[in-house]
Amino acid sequence: FMSLSADICRVCRSEGTPEKPLYHPCVCTGSIKFIHQECLVQWLKHSRKEYCELCKHRFAFTPIYSPDMPSRLPIQDIFAGLVTSIGTAIRYWFHYTLVAFAWLGVVPLTACRIYKCLFTGSVSSLLTLPLDILSTENLLADCLQGCFVVTCTLCAFISLVWLREQIVHGGAPQWLEQNQQQPLNGVGQQNEAQAVVNGGVENAVHDQPANPAAENVVVGENPEIQEEQVDEEEEDNEDEEDAVVEDAADANNGAQDDMNWNALEWDRAAEELTWERMLGLDGSLVFLEHVFWVVSLNTLFILVFAFCPYHIGHFSIVGLGFEEYVQASHFEGLITTIVGYVLLAVTLIVCHGLAALVKFQRSRRLLGVCYIVVKVSLLVVVEIGVFPLICGWWLDICSLEMFDATLKDRELSFQSAPGTTMFLHWLVGMVYVFYFASFILLLREVLRPGVLWFLRNLNDPDFTPVQEMIHLPIYRHLRRFILSVIVFGSIVLLMLWLPIRIIKYLLPNFLPYNVMLYSDAPVSELSLELLLLQVVLPALLEQGHTRQWLKGLVRAWTVTAGYLLDLHSYLLGDQEENENNANQQPNNQHARNNNAIPVVGEGLHAAHQAILQQGGPVGFQPYRRPLKFPLRIFLLIVFMCITLLIASLICLTLPVFAGRWLMSFWTGTAKIHELYTAACGLYVCWLTIRAVTVLVAWMPQGRRVIFQKVKEWSLMIMKTLIVAILLAGVVPLLLGLLFELVIVAPLRVPLDQTPLFYPWQDWGLGVLHAKIIAAITLMGPQWWLKTVIEQVYANGIRNIDLHFIICKLAAPVISVLLLSLCVPYIIASGVVPLLGVTAEMQNLVQRRIYPFLLMVVVLMGILSFQVRQFKRLYEHIKNDKYLVGQRLVNYERKSGKQGTSTTPPQSSQE
Repeated sequence: FMSLSADICRVCRSEGTPEKPLYHPCVCTGSIKFIHQECLVQWLKHSRKEYCELCKHRFAFTPIYSPDMPSRLPIQDIFAGLVTSIGTAIRYWFHYTLVAFAWLGVVPLTACRIYKCLFTGSVSSLLTLPLDILSTENLLADCLQGCFVVTCTLCAFISLVWLREQIVHGGAPQWLEQNQQQPLNGVGQQNEAQAVVNGGVENAVHDQPANPAAENVVVGENPEIQEEQVDEEEEDNEDEEDAVVEDAADANNGAQDDMNWNALEWDRAAEELTWERMLGLDGSLVFLEHVFWVVSLNTLFILVFAFCPYHIGHFSIVGLGFEEYVQASHFEGLITTIVGYVLLAVTLIVCHGLAALVKFQRSRRLLGVCYIVVKVSLLVVVEIGVFPLICGWWLDICSLEMFDATLKDRELSFQSAPGTTMFLHWLVGMVYVFYFASFILLLREVLRPGVLWFLRNLNDPDFTPVQEMIHLPIYRHLRRFILSVIVFGSIVLLMLWLPIRIIKYLLPNFLPYNVMLYSDAPVSELSLELLLLQVVLPALLEQGHTRQWLKGLVRAWTVTAGYLLDLHSYLLGDQEENENNANQQPNNQHARNNNAIPVVGEGLHAAHQAILQQGGPVGFQPYRRPLKFPLRIFLLIVFMCITLLIASLICLTLPVFAGRWLMSFWTGTAKIHELYTAACGLYVCWLTIRAVTVLVAWMPQGRRVIFQKVKEWSLMIMKTLIVAILLAGVVPLLLGLLFELVIVAPLRVPLDQTPLFYPWQDWGLGVLHAKIIAAITLMGPQWWLKTVIEQVYANGIRNIDLHFIICKLAAPVISVLLLSLCVPYIIASGVVPLLGVTAEMQNLVQRRIYPFLLMVVVLMGILSFQVRQFKRLYEHIKNDKYLVGQRLVNYERKSGKQGTSTTPPQSSQE
């Protein structure tokens, strides 16, 4: 419709003309109802949207074709468009094939062949390297190994860049820093920490309450230890001051070297270089240059970080006569490389000292930086690799009697599979260290700030493990590592070895645990594994309730121990004093930080950074020291050890005993894997504790409210059981049976044999398939099944809608599965015999009709997809040749509903 003279465009605020008419393409009314097509197109290009931002109505355009367009496209036009599309597809296919061949073939294969060539140790391998790279032997294995080598080199490169940033931003060690005019970061932090310690002591003195017995008031955790630490830091710094003074003449060289690059050029290069351009996904061939540089970088890193340290270590081991011992370890390459790095670090220290004597400043700084890189690398290997490995082996040794194993069995398993054995022990050690550190964080939330002064506070924002690795000397890290091993090993003895001895003495028939991989139980192992993975573990790994229960137990134990030993002020602090000092705490919070105290039992810095992020109390709070304080602390430690021992005894016996008793009703006297009995017992204990906590929470609300809650929960449990039977029972069983008939039976059972179906196994496989299908559906496009599943997830168990689930989800899915199972069976068993075919043909149809119908469905899907693609190609060809413009479609309200008019306006723009 032509716009009236009073109507104006919402964008340019001008009226419509015969050449530029106004349209009303959306629901908006009033002064923003009309708009020019040119203004709208320009705005859509700018906003990159296809709908009105006010009313959310999608704009519609109708195409305008040339008047000479035929009713049907000629065959030659369709053929030419098809050839053009095929040519474009072939060009893209060739380019992406080249990209995949370069990055997934050339780069890893070259890295692997160069790696093997360097470590062969012969001159002939160097001469034949070009031919070895072009060899077609062991292509797949070499490509996989090369991918691992490339990954290692890229990680080493990224680590080097990140370590450089740490040194630049966090400050280099004092013995390496050349600029003495500006205070060093490390020294400044130490001086600040010392001032903070002194200030904290003074503030604590002023904040303490009036008490005539001055010896009963503690103002610091251990002043002697604080002074001892400060003395150690001063001793560490005395030997480094002379070197800093000698470098004062060349103070700014390091900083100038770091700044000798053009930041604008690097920023411009970063903007131009995208991932698509670097990998070659943009269609250009610039990625070939990047492939060359990656191959060169791989070769350089292999030569510098693998070849040289390995041969340094190899020559040293051979010279010292330890070659046989290293070969007997089954990890000759790794141990030899680590020895090479250790010798390289010692060599760098010596060369750094010689360069400092002869005052070669650039060489001195370069050698120092190289030593820091080697030092940090070795410390990371020790704390992330060696320490968890020691913990894992110690856990295994202390638990041998629990599994009726011996050291000879472990030796045989190590000889048969050394890599797998070491990895499993390392993984067990990592889990142990992780949960130990998590428990320490939970203790910090309960105990008075300052009680755990001897353990590093992982929630401290100033805790930077890499900076400690850079700045602290080696002997400090060695001392910390030894103390960590002692503490962690003692806890294993207390909570694992000693309880096992007590259990064997009190309950001789309880141990060992049955952990054999085979089972004579009349139930399917697959069913038990699925029950464990889908039901038990999700409940046991729920961190919310479990963490709160453990925190409540720790708090109750702390209160009990505090009142029994008169250590309530020491363990939990004085509440009245905390309220009186509430205004002074923020000012003294940093001053009372307990990080100035020496650290004991701290290992695995980098791994600890990944654990829980809940904030705990940081700082120090004064407390009242009772009489005979050391004796009370000793009794507290004894009480803690007894409590941990009793807790370990309960955890090792109660879940397994309950699980064995419950599983005996299902499996009888047959022995099954102890993992299932322990998981079943833990789940029962978890349910019991959960029910008790819920009832305790309901008790203050009265009997009437409790009955109402029980009624609501009973109804919810009944609804949940009905839904579980349908969605977790019937649907997986039908899905597993359908998979068995379509895929498994035709592939595994010949025609002259009768297939056997096991409902438990079919249900187990159906559970896996149902979860996979649900995950794919939620990740896919929007359709009715995804909408229903999202609605069910959004409602949750508390707001479960039984009618909606049955009508919208369970009934359609079960109907489709039943039709898929019944229709082929009716055809094969009811229709085919009526045709008078032979018995062999009937058997063939019955056994092959399910995969045949699957192939028919797949073929129909492919054909419909190709038809849609051909229609899109047809429209694309027609638009390329005959499309001359588009016309905006007006929005019109129809009677009873709203719609979009497909009638073009009277005046159009082409």
